[in-house]
Amino acid sequence: MAADPVPVNARGMKCPWPALRAARAMRDAGAIVIEADDPIAAAELEALAQAQGWTFAALGEHRFALSRTE
Repeated sequence: MAADPVPVNARGMKCPWPALRAARAMRDAGAIVIEADDPIAAAELEALAQAQGWTFAALGEHRFALSRTE
């Protein structure tokens, strides 16, 4: 059974900080849910996930999920 996603709060941070926060959280987690309100955060997070081989999903206007594909 997979662990619950780790919550990451990156609200108010300008890119690249949300992507850096996500990458750091993913060091120890199999999945995260990140809240980021920078207008380019979705594109940055999706690019990070693609580069690392992770899955990316937009959960809402400012919520995104990243997870390892194993």
